[in-house]
Amino acid sequence: MLGRISWDFRRSKDNDWGSSFIYMPAMHNITRLLIERNPWDYFDIGVPYPTGFHPKNESELTQWQEFARTRVRKTLFSFAGAKRGTIKNDFRGLLLDQCKDSGNRCKLVDCGGKRCVNGSSAILETFLESDFCLQPRGDSFTRRSIFDCMIAGSIPVFFWHRSAYYQYEWFLPSEPESYSVYIDRKDVINGTSVRGVLERFSKNEVRKMREKVIEYIPKFVYAHSRDGLGSTQDAFDVAIDGVLKRFKAHRNMWGTKENNTTTTIRKLLK
Repeated sequence: MLGRISWDFRRSKDNDWGSSFIYMPAMHNITRLLIERNPWDYFDIGVPYPTGFHPKNESELTQWQEFARTRVRKTLFSFAGAKRGTIKNDFRGLLLDQCKDSGNRCKLVDCGGKRCVNGSSAILETFLESDFCLQPRGDSFTRRSIFDCMIAGSIPVFFWHRSAYYQYEWFLPSEPESYSVYIDRKDVINGTSVRGVLERFSKNEVRKMREKVIEYIPKFVYAHSRDGLGSTQDAFDVAIDGVLKRFKAHRNMWGTKENNTTTTIRKLLK
């Protein structure tokens, strides 16, 4: 498990950011779990960013899912982010302007100051009040906000396929349109209204997408207890099971012990 994005470990030149750790000989045949993977590297596996929600048991998780499901949402979409003046044609700035121009149809959390440090309550409250949440790329293609958004039962809107679709295949639905909306960033740059696209979805379509997001919440949260969530798999369980299935596909050595391996690993970590 590497606690940063893949690109931080792929330094090809001495003056590049990060290190050349992944290029070291001992790492050539190693399965790596990262919060953002290189889509073209078989050994990189993308795992969800940790959020501020770590359920202690299945009951707490179920209560939260029902809370997100029944929440009254008064805003069509929301955006938590800030302009980056040093970046030419900053896409985040474009989304921020569209949100402002949408009046009460969009709720904005301007992260230009310290308002968004460590995932403030203002962000969670905003996502809980919105049907959709805009998720442009961050410093890299992914961002923690994607999972903050979905934990709140808000439907993510992506502008890059690599922000989620090529990253978290073990943890998210295989049909992207069942839980998210994709708007090509080039269309937005050329004048497409994000509000206009989102207003085309019927209440029933929004309800179905939200239900799919809420259904998958257990798969991208990390339980507070090292015993996990009982019969419900959390992100840790999904990751370990996925790795073991890879091992089995290559070596076919697990036999009858495979079903208990995740439980054994949790006990070893206590």
